[in-house]
Amino acid sequence: MMNELSAVSVTIPLPTDERDREAALRARFAAYWSTAKGTPRANFDSFISATPIADGVSFERVDNTVVHGWWARCAEPAPDGVILHLHGGGYVQGSADAFRPLASQIVGRTQLTTFVLDYPLAPEATLPTAVDAVMAAYDWLLTTANRIAIVGDSAGGGLALALMSRLAQRGPQAIAGVLFSPWVDLAFAGASMTDATIADPLITYEHLQAYAQKYLGRADPRDPLASPLYGDLSHLPPLLIQVGTDEHLLDDARRLADRAARAGSPVRLEIWEGMHHVFQLNVADLHTSRRALNHATAFLASHVCGA
Repeated sequence: MMNELSAVSVTIPLPTDERDREAALRARFAAYWSTAKGTPRANFDSFISATPIADGVSFERVDNTVVHGWWARCAEPAPDGVILHLHGGGYVQGSADAFRPLASQIVGRTQLTTFVLDYPLAPEATLPTAVDAVMAAYDWLLTTANRIAIVGDSAGGGLALALMSRLAQRGPQAIAGVLFSPWVDLAFAGASMTDATIADPLITYEHLQAYAQKYLGRADPRDPLASPLYGDLSHLPPLLIQVGTDEHLLDDARRLADRAARAGSPVRLEIWEGMHHVFQLNVADLHTSRRALNHATAFLASHVCGA
């Protein structure tokens, strides 16, 4: 019988001196998106890649018959394990190249070598193509490492959870998982999706609906491969979930933490007051972003290097 537990949930207040910086950052977001002239994918990658690259982190491109992506390494990497990083972008945009800077911030803090995966995007590839690619990448990493942690943001967080749910049945399970603003319910059942008091500056309900339609193809939106919230959440590795109060995916994170804990999986949920979607990207502008990444990387290091 599964243990019915409560998730460890903490709300982290936004310091007064961060409020003006967050407001200024949102104004910059609005200016960028109102003037961007490229294709949606190019605009998205340009926006994401503005995160600074951490000092001392280098990159190596990988293109073989199994995976495409980038290794991110520091000069003296920790020998204990690796991280598989799954990027966001609503399943229709985003790239490993654009997310290298965010990955570098994690590498610089943990010293853990990280592989940032390029997985097939919709509408060119629909469910379950991306999930299969993520599983293949995990198996590829197992040929060189037996301690793998998973990091994913937004849609990448959904892919990370779908992967860990599969691994719970097949093994070997990842050592830990960190999910930033995970999108785990393409059926849109969370109340925050349509909450008029949420002023999400990066994604709208309408955008998410359009992305979901492209990604799902003919699949049921409650298929656990698409919406792992509805799958078996038992036997997951230790999870850290971070989400902001001012984003439409707030209730995806809350419900995931609750259901995973009730299924007996260890989970910690951090709700960051006043923060926008995947605010961890904004380390150059917000002390809060740096704090959140420090929390996430300490969690990763404690499980990958400390066990």
